[in-house]
Amino acid sequence: MFKFRFNTKKYETNEYLVLLYRFAVLMVFYSICRILFYLFNTASFPKVTFTSFLTILKGGLMFDVSALIYLNAVYMLLFLLPFQFKFSNWYQKLLKWLFIIGNSVGIAFNLIDIVYYRYILKRTTASMFDVAAFDAGNTNLILRFVYDFWYILLILIILVVSLSALYSLVKPKPFRFRKPIFYSLSGIPFIFVIVVLSVIGVRGGYRHSTRPINMNNAGAFVNAPEEMAIVQNTPFCIMRTWGKKAFVHKSYFASEEELSRIYSPVHVPDSIAPARKDNVVIIILESFSRAFVGSLNPQLKNPLDRSYTPFLDSLINESLVFTNAFANGRKSIDAIPSVTASIPALVLPYVVSERSGNAINSIAGLLAEQGYQTAFFHGAPNGSMGFDAFTKIAGFQKYYGLNEYGNEADFDGIWGVWDEPYFQFFAKEMNTMQEPFLTTVFSVSSHHPYEVPAKYKGKFPEGRIPLNKCIRYTDLSLQKFFDAARKMPWFKNTLFVITADHTVDSDIPEYYTSVNHFAIPMLFYKADGSLKGVDNGLAQQIDIMPTVLSYLNYPNPYVAFGNNLLDPSGNRFVMNYIEESYQFLIGDYVFHLADDKLTAIYNRKEDPSLSKNLLGTVDLIQEQQLQKAIVQQFNNRMAENRMVIEKK
Repeated sequence: MFKFRFNTKKYETNEYLVLLYRFAVLMVFYSICRILFYLFNTASFPKVTFTSFLTILKGGLMFDVSALIYLNAVYMLLFLLPFQFKFSNWYQKLLKWLFIIGNSVGIAFNLIDIVYYRYILKRTTASMFDVAAFDAGNTNLILRFVYDFWYILLILIILVVSLSALYSLVKPKPFRFRKPIFYSLSGIPFIFVIVVLSVIGVRGGYRHSTRPINMNNAGAFVNAPEEMAIVQNTPFCIMRTWGKKAFVHKSYFASEEELSRIYSPVHVPDSIAPARKDNVVIIILESFSRAFVGSLNPQLKNPLDRSYTPFLDSLINESLVFTNAFANGRKSIDAIPSVTASIPALVLPYVVSERSGNAINSIAGLLAEQGYQTAFFHGAPNGSMGFDAFTKIAGFQKYYGLNEYGNEADFDGIWGVWDEPYFQFFAKEMNTMQEPFLTTVFSVSSHHPYEVPAKYKGKFPEGRIPLNKCIRYTDLSLQKFFDAARKMPWFKNTLFVITADHTVDSDIPEYYTSVNHFAIPMLFYKADGSLKGVDNGLAQQIDIMPTVLSYLNYPNPYVAFGNNLLDPSGNRFVMNYIEESYQFLIGDYVFHLADDKLTAIYNRKEDPSLSKNLLGTVDLIQEQQLQKAIVQQFNNRMAENRMVIEKK
């Protein structure tokens, strides 16, 4: 039964050994993908040693088994049918096609994340499909990715061809029985055993108390949270998050009184000062990690880490700047709700979550009630990332995309209108608006494929990564925008807020932590110098709305999950969601909360690399209560559609 024999250049043996062999081949291929993922992104994981990488590879096997069982469930079922017709040529060809196609897709997703990880700093999850469906203009981008990262396609072809050859190397043969009925009966116990083993593999263990593994289980094999992405594989992350609800009721605190005493997102203005009618201009810069802003990184001495934002640096010196500001998400689609509506990106991007139809506050909607004209500007094709749909829900009265810009000659061919001409268009359109107005502009040029207009090719420093020259181009575009705006009548009566949508890989080691993966610039500028200084306290994108409304003396209560940064008594924090766990920054500490349990505490000042887990050694009860209160308020209010203050 177990003797191999050579038959037309193939080995033939017992069917169950063949199934085991093919599954083992897949395990090897997934480990190869994991090794490639690490090798192509080594700079992102500076604390990984040879020994720790072996531990990561060992932990990855658990995730690979689970993912491969899910992916190959139908194949295994058809393979194990206890009937001899399955050994016919047509049936075996059908099985091979099913095996190769299904597993090629899984391998492809793993390989895609070798590159895509650099942009979102995590493994791809199921929300990617929702975001892609939301985006009307990604076909050209996909083609450009294939062109720029051709080697990923080449690796995929090599792996798929190899998988096909190894698959066909061994053929199954049945047990020998005189009557077919005996073969069918003998197969039932084997099917039962394989089903039991599959359940154990999916769950990640055999104990009764073992829960099905999730993405957060990768933390058991790493020294730092960001390394969990190496342990995981992309098909597992997609399947584990498929159909996942973003907002699940929490009950950490039984009474609303206790919950609200610890934390409440309801902002009640305490000022009776007359409302300011300043214009508000919010500028969101694509991929502007704090790492690129020289004035916020005086500790960096390498010439490659020079500032790529000379104009922004000069403006920072004349502004109220927050040196410890962070994004609330990792994608552009996360940033717009965070910046304009004080809604953080937790579990899923708000715009693709099951509660995207909730009534919400936004700075545009609230100020429109105070007589402001409001508009959102984004030079991409209309419909890109669903910004036009969200901004309409959020209360922006007008949306200006590529259609409204009206000049296809300035389209970069991938993302939208080059920043320089679009920022000029932005300034001129505000000249036509009635004051007071609120506008938001989202830049596009500092993005893959890392191109600048032809007239600027070779004129900007390349730096560590190709994106650096694009950052420099957008900074120049911003400078020319301010040069034009200073000549316009509305400029002196305008509050400017400048921030980024998210971070990207900067190739600077100190920015490869779960904290600094979110580090962005944030500043508030007034031409009269009334807002000026350096604030080293914590700040985040969701703080922008309540801070601006406080500055304007907005008179009515509203819901916002951020803090008023102008209130010196505010209890500041930063919140993110990474690898199925909440990350909170409170004071000097970093907290990770997963499955309703605190899993890690780090002192980010004394231990900036986040290498020493202080869980169990420090007493931070109030901070832990604050975290749970924030999560409960956010989840329950979203689930119950209580994101606005009911008007009486």
